[in-house]
Amino acid sequence: MENPDVYKTVEQTSPEILYKDKKSKFYASVHPIRSEEEVKPIVEELRKRYHTANHVCYAWQLGVQNPSYRANDDGEPNNSAGMPIYGQIQSYDVTNVLITVTRIFGGTKLGVGGLIQAYRTAAQMALDSAEIVEKTVEAQFRLRFGYPEMDKVMRAIKQKNLNIVSQKMDMDCELIISVRMSEVETTQQLFDEMHDIEIETLG
Repeated sequence: MENPDVYKTVEQTSPEILYKDKKSKFYASVHPIRSEEEVKPIVEELRKRYHTANHVCYAWQLGVQNPSYRANDDGEPNNSAGMPIYGQIQSYDVTNVLITVTRIFGGTKLGVGGLIQAYRTAAQMALDSAEIVEKTVEAQFRLRFGYPEMDKVMRAIKQKNLNIVSQKMDMDCELIISVRMSEVETTQQLFDEMHDIEIETLG
């Protein structure tokens, strides 16, 4: 990736598309996910909705710097469904997504080559119908300081154009700020150099 702190994903589930091949129907959608735990409920919901479906195949990818992924053939011949779907995730360069393709068998076998083509095309059509957005990878810091430091801290935040996620003003002040990955080191250094300010990385 040329820019390490920008990635592409979807914010909402795409409209479901239908691809047909020799009377088999392939229903495909792209879903936004933040963790692997979100995959199972989506797949189970599709099994309920399409109770005549023979296979609910899918692939997902999570993460930006070192992404993890999984491809599932759900009973189709090995690598004939999940991997072709995953190939489209790679070719559209998206992450934090799950693509599901639900197949209702139409009575005519497609063969492995036909299946690969059908699952790939259905995934591609789903991605074409999805709204792909660019997002920034950010890290968060917690800043703790006393009231006398408030002006200094606020000036630095404004100067560096940092986002304040939350603030607590009690006896002491606590701010949570988010920073683009590419600016993490300089931000850390900036606040480290200020005395009486505690900075902690939240990941």
